[in-house]
Amino acid sequence: MVGSGAGGATVAKELQGNYQVTICEAGKEFRPFSWNLEFLELVKKTGLLIDEREISLLFPAMRIQKTTEKMILVKGICTGGTTNLATGNAFRADQDLKDIGIDLNDEFAEIHEEIPITLDHRHLWWQTTKEIFKVFQDMNLNPEPMPKMGYYGRCHRCGRCVMGCPSGTKWDSRHFLREAMAKGAKLITKCRVTKVVIENGEAIGVEANHRLRSRFFPADLVVLSAGGFGTPPILQNSGLECEPNLFVDPVLCVAAEWHRYFQNHEIPMPFAAQQEHFCLSPYFDHLSYFFNRNWKYPARNILSLMIKLSDTNSGYVSPRSVDKELSDLDKERLKDAVTLCQDIFEHLGIDREKTFLGTVNAGHPGGMLPLRKTEAETLHRSELPPNCYVADATLFPKSLGSPPILTIIALAKRVAKICLDACPNPR
Repeated sequence: MVGSGAGGATVAKELQGNYQVTICEAGKEFRPFSWNLEFLELVKKTGLLIDEREISLLFPAMRIQKTTEKMILVKGICTGGTTNLATGNAFRADQDLKDIGIDLNDEFAEIHEEIPITLDHRHLWWQTTKEIFKVFQDMNLNPEPMPKMGYYGRCHRCGRCVMGCPSGTKWDSRHFLREAMAKGAKLITKCRVTKVVIENGEAIGVEANHRLRSRFFPADLVVLSAGGFGTPPILQNSGLECEPNLFVDPVLCVAAEWHRYFQNHEIPMPFAAQQEHFCLSPYFDHLSYFFNRNWKYPARNILSLMIKLSDTNSGYVSPRSVDKELSDLDKERLKDAVTLCQDIFEHLGIDREKTFLGTVNAGHPGGMLPLRKTEAETLHRSELPPNCYVADATLFPKSLGSPPILTIIALAKRVAKICLDACPNPR
């Protein structure tokens, strides 16, 4: 098992017992961001925070890459993967999978039995958030409260959801990881898998860098869940080609001054409005605040709306870099979304000329080994060895433009069932 995020932890939990599962995780044990944010705001005022990659010095679980166009790519390298950096959204986004014949209804039903999913967080919304929701309604944008994974009776409104919830409110995949380990699964951290070892057309294990040396881990079954940025390089190093089909669900925030809103202490993405090519949601972008000079001190006086774009499937992840540019169509749609956000601000009484933009960033990569109708039953690309599977967003046919975690978990559950059916009594 490669990776311990949404897909990897799910497959590990489902397979342990029938298989003896070993989980190779490139990162360390996750620790929430511990720095005092008010102190970090003072550091921002000094001008010392100039590059988003500096965040890894303060928060090692969050890794930043940049594309040639300076788009910020965010990934979680730690136990639990990017689920620790997400906002806990339980959004079902499987229409593209349905379109090619994949029905995950049973898996979504199982998830609702295993993970606490709730809409009971509206009592935590600030008054301004309620006003924004009403504006969305008045503009016929059809906003819906966002279902969340977790225990929101514990929420302290600290605004740290994307930095590792300190109160244990937000669910992340470490819950599944602990279940797998309680049943006997073995977790190896700081173990970066580089390739699948293939002999006579079958996977016999993986090679990994662990504790400054190369190691071979034998396996009867290999499941890759290193994420949309991590799985493709492993496949390529193994002689298994991917497609230049990368999507990243780019995010751009449109912001303005709003005195003492304290959105930086709000639940991120408390509600969302789905549009044809993007979704809109209130969201305080910490990366933009700390590293984009357009975002002025103090954080409590900023109101921000997130645009999450469903981008064109065009780009490539190699073992050394990420080649991803927004297409002209993406840029046009992003421009339309910015205009809509400015319209919303005007309804709130804020002049559109007083709005400012955040930094384009992305953290929902996938699509480089997309499933096709011919694989709707097997969830297995023919290029892969018969005992090697992928269980992450690499399999998604198109950009979701929406939170992907719930759908990744459902897909990973189906992959695990297929693995059990294919080899019910492994060695």
